[in-house]
Amino acid sequence: MNTKFICLFFSLLFFIVGFSQEESKIFTLNEAINHALQHNYTALNARQSIENAKKKKWETTSMGLPQISASIDYQNWLKQQISLIPAEFLGGNKGDFAEVSFGTKQNVNASATLSQLLFDGSYLVGLQSARVFLEISKNAKEKTDLEIKKAVINAYGNVLLAEESVKILKKNKTTLQKTLHETQQIYENGLAEEESVEQLQITFSSIENSLSNATRLKELAYKMLNITLGIDLDQPLILKDNLETLTLQNIDFNLLAVDFNLENNIDFKIAQNAKRSKELLLKYEKSKSLPSLTAFINGGYAGYGKNFEFLNTNQRWFGSSLFGVSLNVPVFSSFGRASKTKQAKINLEIAKTELTQTEQQLKLQTASAKSNYQFSIEQYQTKKQNLDLAERIEKKNQIKFIEGISSSFDLRQAQTQLYASQQEYLQSMLDVIIKKVALETLLNSK
Repeated sequence: MNTKFICLFFSLLFFIVGFSQEESKIFTLNEAINHALQHNYTALNARQSIENAKKKKWETTSMGLPQISASIDYQNWLKQQISLIPAEFLGGNKGDFAEVSFGTKQNVNASATLSQLLFDGSYLVGLQSARVFLEISKNAKEKTDLEIKKAVINAYGNVLLAEESVKILKKNKTTLQKTLHETQQIYENGLAEEESVEQLQITFSSIENSLSNATRLKELAYKMLNITLGIDLDQPLILKDNLETLTLQNIDFNLLAVDFNLENNIDFKIAQNAKRSKELLLKYEKSKSLPSLTAFINGGYAGYGKNFEFLNTNQRWFGSSLFGVSLNVPVFSSFGRASKTKQAKINLEIAKTELTQTEQQLKLQTASAKSNYQFSIEQYQTKKQNLDLAERIEKKNQIKFIEGISSSFDLRQAQTQLYASQQEYLQSMLDVIIKKVALETLLNSK
């Protein structure tokens, strides 16, 4: 009985522990980008902004469609208003006034009004502005997607860089620890100087510190990637791609030959939208000087009584109806409208200048991005060659040191050069990936 109970207890324990452990999410770079475009917090808000713009467009459109309003008013005179009329109208003396009250103590009025806007220049401009506002929201979403893609690639690459840094530093630590142990034994046997041990201890301490820092940075890099992906900060991740493979995939010399098309660039589109919105604002200010025309039909019923008997079937109701057209013509505003129109013209000129400035800046940024991308590829190739050389130099100095031909200072210099080359090589791979996405963002390359 006890054995069965113990087995059941441990089975339940393992089940609870296994259930409580969060399953790791596995991502390639492309999968991470697609996930972020759907779940990143900024992407979610950008989609909501588009929906909001669609509702705003319909709100503006509905202003020119038929409008129906209805009202019911109930009035109960707690003390009816007194009016004075000549007493002679009621058979009294001339020059005297009689006190009378008109109407009943209680009354109910129910009415409904149908109105239709026939013409309003401001409304027509508003329809155009609503469409532009929707376009602005869509362009903002496109800009957000491009920035999210760039952020994911940067965060993904930083995680891979951190992983590789930790891996290399661990390897360096193991190798150095072995050399330090061997040197310590040689020194204890009187075959090496104490300085040799001390030099290696200095290097070993630096490696340990670098490893600790790299481990902390790796944890932060994972958290940053989680935030960018739009998932919980502590969600475990497994990245399927590796830094070197991604680097080779991102080396594309054909991209350097792609012509820059302003119409494809999202920042240029946004600047165009800004200019278009200022044009519409100018039209709107001008439209305020145009008349507006509205037609309406009103119908209603009224009931009267001394007491509240309006729900009785024998209550009398008096109907009425009315049709009308309202024309509103702005005549004079003490030059207020003219001032606003001039302000709108100035803002339009500013938007035109900013559009030209954006065009020139984007051309310069693209040329710079192409140069930076090409340089990153060249740097990667150079750093790879330098790493091979640094590894050979360090290996030769390691052999010379063990054989007593080279000093510990020479070995430490070779090791320091190797460690620097390793980090420079890793950084050069990440630079290729980052510089490419920066260029692709400007070109809006799909």
